[in-house]
Amino acid sequence: MAVTDEAIEKIKGMIVSGALRPGDRLPRESELAARLGLSRNSLREAVRALSLIRILDVRQGDGTYVTSLDPQLLLAALGFVVDFHRDDTALEFLAVRRLLEPAATALAASRITEAELDELDARLDALGDDPSAGELAAADLEFHRTVVRAGGNTVLSSLLDGLSGPATRDRIWHGLAAEGTARRALDEHRAILAALRDRDAEAARSWATVHVAGAERWLRSAPARAALG
Repeated sequence: MAVTDEAIEKIKGMIVSGALRPGDRLPRESELAARLGLSRNSLREAVRALSLIRILDVRQGDGTYVTSLDPQLLLAALGFVVDFHRDDTALEFLAVRRLLEPAATALAASRITEAELDELDARLDALGDDPSAGELAAADLEFHRTVVRAGGNTVLSSLLDGLSGPATRDRIWHGLAAEGTARRALDEHRAILAALRDRDAEAARSWATVHVAGAERWLRSAPARAALG
């Protein structure tokens, strides 16, 4: 095991064991390095790595703290990673989303409030008859984020947020708009919303499956369309 990896594992061990808790300040660098049997350089590298993935928060002039370890914080980088993948791998992320999002949407059917439903309705109405691809992508993100969060499972919500890479989502909506099929996708939003208003979990699950599968189908056929173009 590399020295930096060993340092990361030792700090992780302190957090997992409860020796360091969310919000705790780490001991001084010299003290922590001695306690863990590490060089100060390897400890410094480990702290830098753990700060990049939001486990630690380095505050200049104040010290280094364990973050809240909230799932939304820890999974925030996933969407950034998703956008770096090629179409074939991005399809795998979408396939995972197709497995999880319908279940999350069904969960929301019994928990989403009337106020949240009214807000979703208003956002769809606000798009008007000819929204831009950028507006469609932003509206799509907020629609699904609101529905999934209404289900009340923060881990599931954060994971799905991460699986929806913004660049991939933006590309799909630009493609749908260019092909004139964006309206169909918005109609699927309406169908999901209607099922949620009816508190029909299975209908909400089905429409969410159809909707995500449509994005998956578009991305799968993208290389062929590019070749024809």
